[in-house]
Amino acid sequence: MPLYFLGVDGGQSSTTALIGDETGRVLGMGRGGPCNHVSAAESREKFRNAIGGCVDQARKGAMLPEGYEFEAACLGFSGGPADKDALIAEMFTIGKRVVTNDAIIALTGAHAGKPGVITIGGTGSISFGRNAAGKVARAGGWGYIYGDEGGGFDLTRQALRAALRMEEGWGPETALRALLLEATGAASANDLLHKFYTPDFPRPKIAALSRLVDQAASQGDEVAADVLREAAQQLAGITLAARMQLFTKEETVAAAYIGGVYKSERLLEEFRSRLERDGKTTVQAPLFGPAAGALLEAYRSAGLDVSLTDAPVEK
Repeated sequence: MPLYFLGVDGGQSSTTALIGDETGRVLGMGRGGPCNHVSAAESREKFRNAIGGCVDQARKGAMLPEGYEFEAACLGFSGGPADKDALIAEMFTIGKRVVTNDAIIALTGAHAGKPGVITIGGTGSISFGRNAAGKVARAGGWGYIYGDEGGGFDLTRQALRAALRMEEGWGPETALRALLLEATGAASANDLLHKFYTPDFPRPKIAALSRLVDQAASQGDEVAADVLREAAQQLAGITLAARMQLFTKEETVAAAYIGGVYKSERLLEEFRSRLERDGKTTVQAPLFGPAAGALLEAYRSAGLDVSLTDAPVEK
């Protein structure tokens, strides 16, 4: 009887599920909404809908019957896995269940299960790595209040700070103010500051405005260019911190990147330049996405070493 495996990437903005057979061939894919919070009854219902919906889409794509028992499954979540395991157990029949964080599945996908480091620059930021001995280490990922430097939320925060300084007369002129006001309909930078404290602007929505920093920098705005340079420096810093915990200076290490902030070519090239100057770190795009990484972790948990085929591009 064929065996089937499930991998799920549950994030702050969307959820992706992949189903594969025992050979590593991906058979089905599904997408759903965000599922990173389960503290309240309403958020638990959203979690069930997001996970259940995208897994059901993947199941139909794989042409599996309802209620099929997965040989193994790995589900990775932003915001930590501890409060989600019991919900997963209620929802699905799984032989071997692994519920973990989003960093490890991103790492596994990025390097197809091989050693390396990945630095996520999405709404927040974190660097995570694993060496050939299986030792793992992280740097950053402290959350939006105390950390997440270089992530999308932080980029927008720095842009707003620059706009506020300009508006109050103690900072240089910058196009960021006009771009932020146009994009949000705010009357002033101070007005936007207060809007950002309301439920109308959840963190992912604020982070999405970080594209304006790259837009301003591309138009020659030096303040915006400085914000991007600082973000690249911080992302490179946590990457090197994770690398140093796992690898010697003499080892050649692949460092992958994932997340919306790297859509900025200016930021990506600064990030690459800072890391590759040692001659031993190579910066590369991920080989697979996080959901594929979760699927590979599912195989790993069952003692299988497979190479993925027919894996779709994850967005």
